[in-house]
Amino acid sequence: MFNRDRWQEIFDTIKKNKLRTFLSGFTVTLGILIFTVLFGMGNGLKNAFMEFFMDDATNTFFIFGGRTTEPYRGFKQGRRIQLHNDDVEDIKKDFAFYLDYITPRINRRNLVKYQGESNTYSLRGVGPAHRLNEKTIMMKGRYINESDLEKSAKTAVIGRLVERDLFGKDGDAIGAYIDIGGIAYKVVGVFQDDGGDNEERYIYMPYTTMQLVEKGNDEIDNIIIGYDLAIGYQGAMAFERSLSKYLKDKHNVAPDDRSGIFIRNLADIVQQNMMFANVIQLVVLLVGIGTLIAGVIGISNIMVFVVKERTKELGVRKALGATPWSVIGLVLQESVFITAIAGYIGLFVGVLILRSIGDSLKDYFIVNPSVGVGTLVGATVILIFFGALAGYIPARRAARIKPIVALRDE
Repeated sequence: MFNRDRWQEIFDTIKKNKLRTFLSGFTVTLGILIFTVLFGMGNGLKNAFMEFFMDDATNTFFIFGGRTTEPYRGFKQGRRIQLHNDDVEDIKKDFAFYLDYITPRINRRNLVKYQGESNTYSLRGVGPAHRLNEKTIMMKGRYINESDLEKSAKTAVIGRLVERDLFGKDGDAIGAYIDIGGIAYKVVGVFQDDGGDNEERYIYMPYTTMQLVEKGNDEIDNIIIGYDLAIGYQGAMAFERSLSKYLKDKHNVAPDDRSGIFIRNLADIVQQNMMFANVIQLVVLLVGIGTLIAGVIGISNIMVFVVKERTKELGVRKALGATPWSVIGLVLQESVFITAIAGYIGLFVGVLILRSIGDSLKDYFIVNPSVGVGTLVGATVILIFFGALAGYIPARRAARIKPIVALRDE
């Protein structure tokens, strides 16, 4: 492998046949380039799924009340199912083993004013555990706490962009009072959220306060449950079934009625979408490998022509005492060298293309397309293997040629 004379001979051969060498290498470069870009795009698609779903906690159930589609226990169909505070307390008591946290949520929109500024924002009446679900990052002050719930305090936690809209770029909202629907609320915290601008234009307040303002009712829009990750995916699915059965029985909803009580299992949705992304990436990977193999087949065909072109030269070598393995080694080394160099060029260009793309394709659900070190190492191994295979087949054929036959070749 490190024979100086052999390397010199390989370089001389490459110099004499520049076009042939270029064409040999180009097929491999193009193949590994396409493979790298396609695989990186597949990773970018997975990153988009991860970014979309992982902004909020994924070990989460969202429980909604709907309308029944079947009569049950003397109740007519079309009955609206309303969730209440006692649903939260009952779940806490009967499913404590599964729970990591639980919080009700009430959704509203209202006009919010501060001095001369005003805007309409989405409001959420929540409990302290809601911060865990949204992965809320507090910039200033604090979040809603249990004391706020007990006192039905008129406190508010506002998003970063709400503060900027109402208080100006350098304003400080902590301790100020904002007007929400004609009622003054004290700002106790300012948060940011990695989910984007829309998430940072929410205003949170205690759900008990929102219920008090709305004629003292105890109605809630939905319940958010975070289950203990230790129960795993199968445990989460069993928990969902048990919880659905429990709530349907409590609210007199038929067991097979899917509309009366609806549970959105985020873990199941994430797994299904990640499986879809993995299938797409697998298809992309197979297409990329197919392109790479096509390039290697191209160099193999060219090496067959090279061996045919050098038949007489190889015959002279054998006549002078060259062993079959030395002939194979010469052709094999040239093939691997051309394949490796061309392949690395393709890898390098492919990585540059992926880096230049960055997040520019985010609108097409491709985020930060890239190829990991493990993939690059694997591609290198594939290159060496197929490069050796491409050279070995014609080299083995050349080694079998008898010297007398080779010398007669025209």
